[in-house]
Amino acid sequence: MPDATDERPYHHGKLRTALLDAAERRLREHGADQLSLRDLAREIGVSHAAPRRHFPDRQALLDGLAEAGFTRLDTTLRTALAGTDEDFPSQLLATMTAYARFATDNAALLELMYTSKHRPGATQIIKAAEAPFELMRDLIVQGQAQGALQTGDPERIGIVLFATVQGIATIINGDIVNPDLLDGLVETAVEQFLRGARPLA
Repeated sequence: MPDATDERPYHHGKLRTALLDAAERRLREHGADQLSLRDLAREIGVSHAAPRRHFPDRQALLDGLAEAGFTRLDTTLRTALAGTDEDFPSQLLATMTAYARFATDNAALLELMYTSKHRPGATQIIKAAEAPFELMRDLIVQGQAQGALQTGDPERIGIVLFATVQGIATIINGDIVNPDLLDGLVETAVEQFLRGARPLA
């Protein structure tokens, strides 16, 4: 008896996008180990061979998810930055709050993004990751130029804040802290960072 998916259409108007959307839903609900190209094809109503036009294998699908995740993170941060006041503390708070919300709203995706980024040959993922992290680094440079932050290696200074905010997201994702506390904790982290990293008098 033929596989039922063989009767499904091969073509789909936005197949790659549909596959990534369906894959992200399954990633959130069941984890990366449960992702299957055949199951995704069945879910979106195409033949089981159709996904291979865009993703030759499961690893390619995971890489595609990670790359799209970094692109979306970049858009999220830039949107937050564009929608705030021009003073540096407001911009820093808006950007780090946006990151923390992304990290808690997309916990499984973020984990995949970071693990995929360090896989050998993940050139496209590394390239996609550059934009959001350059944005955060540039923000630190801006704070230094305005005299709000001490001079020195901006990456090293920024990592302290990033690690703190990532830690907040991690304990919320682990159900250690109430998610309702997220924004307040990030605000406290940014305030403490600004006090601790300001230039010495």
